[in-house]
Amino acid sequence: MATGWANDGAVQDQIDATVNDAIQRARRQLPSGPSLLRCEECDAPIPEARRKAVPGVRLCVNCQAAFDETRVAAAGINRRGSKDSQLR
Repeated sequence: MATGWANDGAVQDQIDATVNDAIQRARRQLPSGPSLLRCEECDAPIPEARRKAVPGVRLCVNCQAAFDETRVAAAGINRRGSKDSQLR
């Protein structure tokens, strides 16, 4: 499909680049290092199963859920999927 001056597949290349950027950003935010025995927010014990499942975990499940809710609300992701939102 011709899109003026852009090469064929240029829009898809931009979409792929946006997705790859998001994946890299998410991977950088993953915890690393040794896990804590107690939550750094509420001092509740972190179960061994959670510490094994999530290396570098610093929060209990409840505090992590609260933290994730605040991050999603502030993310500002355009979920409508409009063409303009995918072109940077």
